Amino acid sequence: MPELPETETIARDLHAAIAGSVIISVEVLRRDVLRDVSAARVRQSLTSRTVSRAWRRAKSVVLSLDHDAHLVVTPRFTGALILGAAAAEDRYACVRMGLEDGRELRYTDVRRLGTVAFLSSDAFAEWSAALGPEPLDADFTVERFSGCLRGSKRAVKAVLMDQSRLAGVGNIYANEALWRAGVRPSRRASSLTRRERATLHAELTAVLHAAVAARGTSFRDYRDAFGARGGFASQLQAYGRGGQPCTRCGLPLKSSHAIDGRATVWCAGCQQ
Repeated sequence: MPELPETETIARDLHAAIAGSVIISVEVLRRDVLRDVSAARVRQSLTSRTVSRAWRRAKSVVLSLDHDAHLVVTPRFTGALILGAAAAEDRYACVRMGLEDGRELRYTDVRRLGTVAFLSSDAFAEWSAALGPEPLDADFTVERFSGCLRGSKRAVKAVLMDQSRLAGVGNIYANEALWRAGVRPSRRASSLTRRERATLHAELTAVLHAAVAARGTSFRDYRDAFGARGGFASQLQAYGRGGQPCTRCGLPLKSSHAIDGRATVWCAGCQQ
């Protein structure tokens, strides 16, 4: 599932490539990806609109349009926003948007678990307000991060992945940040000391920046806005490495699905 680094990569690519572009045609091929909006309204609302900005909020790519409206695309497991020449055929295309210069922006989704929403300014503000702070923002301080963790009796990994507490972090980077910080994923979030919170904050932001620099992590489905794979998989130290030696202490990494049913990988030797 595309997380913060992957959707950040897509959003940055799209902003550089289509900010200021006018959408001249819209075709909805798979209506089941639309959320709380009809295909007719999507076509009517997007046609002849200018893309003012492409950016990211949590795990979603946001296309902000003129006249205070937003197209919010959440790719989830197999979704992708692909920019390029108009394709005669794409069996997985769900929404196709033709641009005035002849290029096409397609939302494709093999399993169609992602969503496309068209939100007014007020609806967008309400949706965004339900999400936690952004880890890449300049004001995401240790104190603010501590506020996300403080008082929670849940496993620290579950709190990191709770989008209402912290936006954009998913299973890959929660595993990686906790391994880097030497914190056991099942620890109660409230049990972390001030020093542990500071270390986890530093390692979380560091791994997210490193993954953005590598243009995300691709295992099978994730592609950037031009269809290329991300390069961070070779730098993973925990996620996907259950049973392999810990690169820090050499013990075999443990693996479990006990926390929220997601794959958790950790080192029993050096994560306390």
